[in-house]
Amino acid sequence: MRGSCERSGEDEEQEEEEAMAACGRLSGVPEAVQGAEADWDSDRETEGTHGLGELVRDTLYLRSCRAHGVVPVSCFLRQGSAQELNLRHRGLGPQGARALASSLSSNPYVKRLDLGDNGLCGAGAEALADALSKSSSIRDVDLSENQLGVAGAQALCAAFTINQAMQKIQLSGNGLEEQAAQYLAELLLAHTDLKSLDLSYNQLNEQAGETLGPALAENTGLTELNVSWNHLRGPGAVAFARGLEANIFLKVLDISYNGFGDPGASAVGEALKANNVLEELNIVSRNPMRSEGCFGLLKSVQDNPTSALELLDFSDIQVNAEFDGLASSVKGILPELCIKTGACRVEYKKELLPVFRPALPASVSK
Repeated sequence: MRGSCERSGEDEEQEEEEAMAACGRLSGVPEAVQGAEADWDSDRETEGTHGLGELVRDTLYLRSCRAHGVVPVSCFLRQGSAQELNLRHRGLGPQGARALASSLSSNPYVKRLDLGDNGLCGAGAEALADALSKSSSIRDVDLSENQLGVAGAQALCAAFTINQAMQKIQLSGNGLEEQAAQYLAELLLAHTDLKSLDLSYNQLNEQAGETLGPALAENTGLTELNVSWNHLRGPGAVAFARGLEANIFLKVLDISYNGFGDPGASAVGEALKANNVLEELNIVSRNPMRSEGCFGLLKSVQDNPTSALELLDFSDIQVNAEFDGLASSVKGILPELCIKTGACRVEYKKELLPVFRPALPASVSK
C-alpha cells in the first residue's frame, strides 16, 4: 500500500492536473491574503476547511513554482497541517528546491522533512539552507542521495549550526569527501542538541577520519552516529577511535564497511576499556581485520565490567575457537551483551531514537 505522498508513474499526470487546478483556485485570492507579510492567527482556522494560513503558504509556493519554471508538487498542496512532509523521489532538482524553500521557513506544522533522492545537488542545498536555518518546527530532516557535495555540506552545516532545534539529520549517499569533513566537524562541535547523524555511504577517507575524530571527542550531545560504508582507515580510523574514547554521550555507533583493519580495531579496543556509555557498536562487518583483531577488541570489553554495551557485531568475520571461548567468558560478565558473528547470527532488534513519530488518526484503532 502506498501512502498519500508516494508517487508512481501512473499518477504523475493526475498530480500535475491537480496542481494546475490548485493554481486556478488560488489565482483569485485577494492580495491581502496572498502577501507574504500576512500574519494569520491559527485560531481562525476552522476544522474541515483550508485555513487562511495554509492558503497563504500554498499561494506563495505556487507563485514560487511559476517564477522558477517548475511544476508544483500536488502532494505539498495536500499537506495541510500534517507533521510529516515526504517528497522523496520527486525529482525536484535545484529549481524545485528553490521553489519549495520559500514556503518551508514559515511552515509551523512540519516536524519531519524527507527530501531524499531528489537530485538537489549543491545549488539545491544552498537554496534550502536558509529556510532550514529559520524553521522553528522541523526536528528531523532526510537529505540522503542528493549529490550534495562539499558546497551543499558547507551550506547545510552552517544552517544546522544556527538552528539548534534540529535533532536528527540524514546525509547518507551524498558523495561527501575529505573537504566536507571540516564542515561536519564544525557541526559536531557547535550543535549540542543534535542527537542522530547519518553519514553512511559517502567517501569520507583517512584524512576525514583525522578531522572528525577530535570533533567527536568534543561533542556533547550526539547519541547515534552512522559512518558505515566510507573509507575511514589507517591513521584516520585510529584518530576516529580516539574520539570515541573521549566521548561520553554516544550510545549507538556504526563504523562497519570502512577498512578499519587491526590497527583500527586495536584503537577501538582501547576506547572500550574506558567507555561506559556506548550500547551498540558495529565495527567488524566487511572491515579487513583478522580474528586476532576481533579477539583484542573483545578482550577490551572483558576488561571493562561496567561497560554499557548491548550489541557487538562481528558479522562477516571468520573467528576461531579461542574467540568463541572469550565470547562465552564476556557473556558471563555482561549477560545483556549480544555478540553477533558470521557463524551464529543472533536476531537483535532495538528501537532507535524516536525523533519523530506521526500520530495515528483518531479513527484508526491501535
